[in-house]
Formats: sequence, structure tokens, C-alpha cells
Amino acid sequence: MSVVPENLKFTKDHEWLVDDGGNSFVIGITDHAQDSLGDVTFVELPEVGSSFSRGEVFGVVESVKAASDLYMPVGGEVLEINEELGDSPEKLNESPYDDGWIIKIKSSASEEMSFLLTADQYKEEIGKT
Repeated sequence: MSVVPENLKFTKDHEWLVDDGGNSFVIGITDHAQDSLGDVTFVELPEVGSSFSRGEVFGVVESVKAASDLYMPVGGEVLEINEELGDSPEKLNESPYDDGWIIKIKSSASEEMSFLLTADQYKEEIGKT
């Protein structure tokens, strides 16, 4: 059964987002996504300082099963990337909500938050209600 933390917001594309304070947000992929992908073998990350619009592809996760695009939950500028994923992409499988975070962004796109799903809505989306 997929873990869906109550304190996060989600996308239908299986990314999660959490407020890190001061218009800063941490983004990763959900437990459901990593489980569906299987063993992650590579993560393509964006450059710090690059900007993306909501829904734009910001990276790629490759696994033994497939390559999957990562979509920006809200528009923003990349402040930090999880460099540990370069040497240890399996962190996405082992700890998708903690050590397996992908990027941190700065965003003032508060109106875009309305497009995100609550934990209960995401559970419905993946059929885990």
C-alpha cells in the first residue's frame, strides 16, 4: 500500500510538494510513483537557477522499467537540487518523502496551489481510498 503523507500536496502526475517556508518548496515523487517505476537507476536534474512553469518537464527519472518525465507542480526557480541522487538514485525508492527529495524551488505562484491535490484527493486518484 502506498504511503500518502497528509502534510503534502500532490499532482496527478505523482509529484509531491511541501512548503519549506518563505515561498520555498521541496518537490519529489510519490511512493506510488517510485513503486510503479521499480528500481530507479538514474535521475536527470535541472540546473540551479533555471525556471519552469507549472506542468513543464524539469527532469527525468529512469528505472529498470521505464523513463518518466518529472513535471513542475507550480512555477518557480530551482534553488537547490538533491545532488545525492546522482550517486544514489535508489534514494527515490528507499525514501521518496525524505532523503529522496528532488529539488527545492522558490515560487510566488500561490494561485497555482489550487491545482494541487490534498492527500485524500491523491488517494482517490491512485485508487487507495
